[in-house]
Amino acid sequence: MPSTSLPFSIEEYRHRLALTHAEMESRGLEVLFVEDPSNMAWLTGYDGWSFYVHQGVLVFLGEDPIWWGRRMDANGALRTVWMPDEQIAWYPDHFVQSTLCHPMEMLAAIIRDRGCGTKRIGVELENYYFSAKAYLSLVEELPDAHLRDATALVNWLRVVKSEQELAYIRRAARISDKIIGGVLERIEPGARKNDLVAEIYADAIRGADVGEWGDYPAIVPMLPSGSDAAAPHLTWDAKTFERGTATFFEISGCYRRYHAPLCRTVFLGEPPQDMRDAEAALIEGLNAGLDAARAGNRACDVAEALARPLERAGIDRAARCGYSMGLSYPPDWGERTISFRDGDETELRPGMTFHFMPGLWMEEWGLEITESILIRDEGPAECLCNQPRQMFVKE
Repeated sequence: MPSTSLPFSIEEYRHRLALTHAEMESRGLEVLFVEDPSNMAWLTGYDGWSFYVHQGVLVFLGEDPIWWGRRMDANGALRTVWMPDEQIAWYPDHFVQSTLCHPMEMLAAIIRDRGCGTKRIGVELENYYFSAKAYLSLVEELPDAHLRDATALVNWLRVVKSEQELAYIRRAARISDKIIGGVLERIEPGARKNDLVAEIYADAIRGADVGEWGDYPAIVPMLPSGSDAAAPHLTWDAKTFERGTATFFEISGCYRRYHAPLCRTVFLGEPPQDMRDAEAALIEGLNAGLDAARAGNRACDVAEALARPLERAGIDRAARCGYSMGLSYPPDWGERTISFRDGDETELRPGMTFHFMPGLWMEEWGLEITESILIRDEGPAECLCNQPRQMFVKE
């Protein structure tokens, strides 16, 4: 039987499926196979830590989707997807990590059995979860099919959020606020990084609202200090926080797989003047970018608004400064669609959500002050979290 605790209504899932069918038709696709767990969840509701093996959703035009995966994970599909039981298919366990056979052999058999072995089939070629071996196996098993690149087909359908999705993102934002509040309270010289990360995870999983809870985020906490903060993606160890250094914290609350990333920087002691100057330019740029993040403007308009104050301050920031976000699984909480950067002329629409992320990574320090934002019907973007937009200084 379909799950009785779906995060969304059956009507919303059917609306998503209709959008997917329409996009498939516009691209001339008769079958679509998605292996990205975020797209699987968006289409079917499936939620499980099983993306380390081959799994996916098959979409045939005019039909309900088929969840397909490892036999033991079919039990999870029975408990989380909205479709009836007959839309769940599985492969035996001897296919898992085998050098003698490949799960795509079973997927190809399903496609052939439905008379689609010669059809135009879309696959997510540029995706963390769809391997080169998987593609080659499909080519071998479906020699008469026409495999087409359908990378991010579903991702782009997800960029405008429904009201229920926004409710989940707002709940994730409350968790992000709680995490940063806990960091500001607990960080001090001599405290061990791993101990603070343990508290970050406790806050994230307990959640912010009474009686509620938090999900695991798609990315682990990032918190490099001092010169290590010049590298944006370092995690933690047992070193202690030291006076006279800055640490940025890149975290996100998560609720029902929806995220609201937030970054803040803490300096223990008195910051040097160059960091103060950079902070002022960054905040000016953030405010300008938020004002440019309006429905009808382009993604590149946000990047250009941010860049002007930074350029006046002599800061050359050669990186994108934001990306579409929402529903996601490891290793990334971005949707891999729209970016705030030069050349991205995607029109901003109400209901889009972004991590506006203009981090500065200099030679000897790093500074991150970011916002999760919502494009509104009118006016500048709404910041979903509620933390002062500043570098925090603590003795």
